[in-house]
Amino acid sequence: MADRHIDCKGLRCPMPIVKVGQAMNELTPGQTLSVEADDPVFGPDLAAWVEITGNELVEYHDGPPQRALLRKRVK
Repeated sequence: MADRHIDCKGLRCPMPIVKVGQAMNELTPGQTLSVEADDPVFGPDLAAWVEITGNELVEYHDGPPQRALLRKRVK
């Protein structure tokens, strides 16, 4: 089970990634975040965000809705 969950269904780019970033900033390194989204570009946006930030994409399931489990990077 994730340490935190956010529901981004109904939000469109760039808001799901903005919400993911905000939620990840509130976590401590190693904690996890689960996300649900239905934005068609959420998957590619999330992949790019993970690459840029260094956080880990633990799981991703294409929807609907799309579901992701992320782990905050350990510095």
